Amino acid sequence: MGLFQKCITSDGLVHAAFLDSTDIVKEAVRIHKCTPVAASALGRLLTGVSIMGEKLKEDNASITVRINGGGPIGSLIAVADSQGNVRGYCQEPGLLLYPDANGRLDVAGAVGTSGELSVIKDYGVGEPYGARCPLVSGEIAEDLTGYYATSEQIPTVLALSVHFDELWRVDRAGGLIIQLLPAADEREIVKLERSIAALPSLSEMMSSGLSAEEILIRALDGFEVEFFDPQSTCYRCSCSRDRVTRALITLTADELRNLCDESGKAHVECHFCDKTYSFTQPELDRLADSARDA
Repeated sequence: MGLFQKCITSDGLVHAAFLDSTDIVKEAVRIHKCTPVAASALGRLLTGVSIMGEKLKEDNASITVRINGGGPIGSLIAVADSQGNVRGYCQEPGLLLYPDANGRLDVAGAVGTSGELSVIKDYGVGEPYGARCPLVSGEIAEDLTGYYATSEQIPTVLALSVHFDELWRVDRAGGLIIQLLPAADEREIVKLERSIAALPSLSEMMSSGLSAEEILIRALDGFEVEFFDPQSTCYRCSCSRDRVTRALITLTADELRNLCDESGKAHVECHFCDKTYSFTQPELDRLADSARDA
């Protein structure tokens, strides 16, 4: 399970949250069999989108973020609900890429920098809201920060981290977000800038054993902070046989009748959790008949 810890400054002008997404990222790596560079890219996106989803107020709301920077990893997609439960995938989870010049995983090289980030918010009623913005760096955190700056005009600090052990297994992952409310004045901005400038990296703080509360206190040094109750979240796919069936009936009757392979079955695999749903020829024939009669 992932764990959210949220807080607000006592003056109500700065909101912050820390998400320990270690279990979420490990589950994504298990499902998609990601190489380290793919795990880092997808893990950062899952963490960031989980944080963004949790900020949605409506119970049935969801957010979908797609990144395609033209790099060899292809598109990355993550979807989160308003509790922060998240799922996602990348097109090339088996991508192998040499580390960059500093010996770090080259996430920007995998993602690319020449594309865009798209965000769709579905509030469960009315038309979904969509926005697009160019990628800033391909490093994910800076790209999501750029979205907040250009599309929502919210001053945002966002840090995302996926760390590996000596065998290149994910051993910790997390995300930190800090946002200023419109009423914040120059004093709050200067105080926050000083605090952020002196802040160690998120990976360093997690590896040193700091708790979620301690990380937030470090990030908001100089502010009085009030904490909310922690909240759990997880990697969760919402696929079901019923959802797959509803998707299949959007095909034509002829397409449905010709879906089966040599075994006499059609297999539909979920991109998010790799679960496979099988349909027999008689089942597809019944769906084709219902599509014809509709």
